[in-house]
Parts: sequence; C-alpha cells; structure tokens
Amino acid sequence: MLPKQSVLIMLVEDDEGHRLLIRENLRAAGVVNQMVEMRDGQQALDYLYHRGAYQDANKCPRPGLILLDIKMPKIDGMALLEKVKSDPHLRTIPILMLTSTSDQVEVNRCYSLGANSYVVKPVHYEEFQQRVKSLGLFLDIVRFAD
Repeated sequence: MLPKQSVLIMLVEDDEGHRLLIRENLRAAGVVNQMVEMRDGQQALDYLYHRGAYQDANKCPRPGLILLDIKMPKIDGMALLEKVKSDPHLRTIPILMLTSTSDQVEVNRCYSLGANSYVVKPVHYEEFQQRVKSLGLFLDIVRFAD
C-alpha cells in the first residue's frame, strides 16, 4: 500500500493578522501541510483555474481543503464558495468558512451554498482540529510534525 500523500491547504484571507493567527494555530496543532495563501477571492479563482501567475498546474496543485474568509475585496467568500461548489471539477474540495460573525442567517447561507463547515474567528487550533475531524478528513489530509 502506498503512503498517503499530504494535500495542499488553500487559505483565502485578506487580513494579514488573521492569516498569521490561522497559520500559527494550525502549526501549533501539528498540521504541517503545505499551504498556499490568497489575499482575495479573485486571486483564489485565478489559482484554481490556472490563470495569470498561476498558469503552471504543476506549480499550482489543486488544494485538498480551502479555508475561506467571507468578507474580502474583489470577490468575497460567498461568491467564491458558490463558484467552487457549482463547478463539477472543483465541487468536491471541502471548504471551511471563516468569519467574524455567528449570525445564523450567514451560517445558513454558507451551508446552503455548499460549505462543509463554518468557524467564527478568532480561531483556535482546537476548533480547527474539531472542524476538520467533523469533515471526516483529519487523518487523511493533514500531516503531523514528528
């Protein structure tokens, strides 16, 4: 049996402070997967569709998990979520929504658009761990530091 390959995690977050917090919390939890960071939904779409600076599919592999902020410039998280989940080639990528509000209307909208999970920021690594576990992917997609 071949060893499982670690998957790429895409973090789509416009706030540098939040990106840093998320990175640190994931690393503190022992998640050592390679991460690619996008500052807005447009940049994420360019990456996913191999446009512009991301044309080389070998250098820009498909992520196995997307951590997605909702409120961003250019293309927001809701629009990106809808686009990814409506694309037959991308819809199977699990998406964990990140937002600063626990408004039930927003939560429901995320789930209705196809989000796999929803986390309110600021995020702590234990919550990330629990959410990824709830997706049934924890041991399959993350590598732990030895």
